[in-house]
Amino acid sequence: MNAVSERINRLAESATLAMTRKSFELKQQGKAVINLSIGEPDFDTPEFIKNAAKKAIDDNFTHYTAVPGIAELREAICEKLQRDNQVTYTPDQIVVCTGAKQALANTLLALVNPGEEVIVPAPYWVSYSEMVKLAEGTAVFINAGIEHDFKITPEQLREAITPATKLIMFNSPCNPTGSVYTREEMKALADVVADFPHVYLLSDEIYEHIIFEGKHESFGQFENIKDRVIIVNGVSKSFAMTGWRLGFLAAPLTIAKACNKIQGQFTSATSSISQKAAIVAFKANPTETPELKEMVVKFRQRRDLLLSLLNTLPGVKTNIPNGAFYLFPDVTAYYGKKYGDKVIHNGDELCLHLLEKTYVALVPGSAFGDENCIRLSYATSEENLIEAINRIRVALAELK
Repeated sequence: MNAVSERINRLAESATLAMTRKSFELKQQGKAVINLSIGEPDFDTPEFIKNAAKKAIDDNFTHYTAVPGIAELREAICEKLQRDNQVTYTPDQIVVCTGAKQALANTLLALVNPGEEVIVPAPYWVSYSEMVKLAEGTAVFINAGIEHDFKITPEQLREAITPATKLIMFNSPCNPTGSVYTREEMKALADVVADFPHVYLLSDEIYEHIIFEGKHESFGQFENIKDRVIIVNGVSKSFAMTGWRLGFLAAPLTIAKACNKIQGQFTSATSSISQKAAIVAFKANPTETPELKEMVVKFRQRRDLLLSLLNTLPGVKTNIPNGAFYLFPDVTAYYGKKYGDKVIHNGDELCLHLLEKTYVALVPGSAFGDENCIRLSYATSEENLIEAINRIRVALAELK
């Protein structure tokens, strides 16, 4: 008798967390591991945010709060959405969650019935497909390759929508590709969604402030679909607050109430101290926040460095991502090659080989819905990036 539910048996382990775990095991063995697998800024939370948290503790703001978050925080989020994204929400349309990941899961559980279809452009963040499984929906993938900067077209979207479609999961800037959709590209996709009143759109905007040219655009700005858009965001990436576990969703009132109901039975509110810290984070204008501006400058420098390094590797193809902190190169030139008697058939085997041979941790593209690629995070020092690619160069040259 299997004690574990079929629901859990259907789920895959997060590939990014799996690679992080393997890296940690090698580090414990004394290996000089360079971890390019994790999606976490290597910067510290800004002092002004930490000070707000310390004050909350000193003020004994350490008790339960309302499930969707304290009123002051939800008001600050509404102000942020108006200032940064030109979209208008009221505090009762905001649900503060234990990270943006919970906001995504809340939305899927609130919207999707068993068997209903959820459209997921690929490449996609690893947890999207597994969250759809948890909600008992059916994931429908739209493939966008490196030759199209990993962006889907309105024609592809229209063709994928059926009477069974309930939701589209969308992410810009994108993890794992770093691709950023322009306003014109998003408007064309929004116009397709507008033709299908039964379809909702989830806009994952967690990397919104990590953009190197132009500006972030939100699907919530398009009036013809605004009443079917759910925005998910948080503080983890833009303010280097991964461990604070605070995200939010902004949604039509009916959906916000449903997510509040779900959260009330699962986790209740997130940390009261994190909420107080997040208020000052959301009130900070990103164009006037030195810590955020410096972080974006450094990420761009690392992107340019890593692109130049990867372009010296024979057969490796790259796009030029305009946001987030990942590169997603095509490495199919190395599939079918051998190291001794071992054949490298795919990206999973290539990443494992590189980890064991060079102690550089990467994530295979299969986890993101594209078996041609692998993901590298440049949320680490330039020294680490240079050393990592030097190690990889040697290992790839040994493949025959």
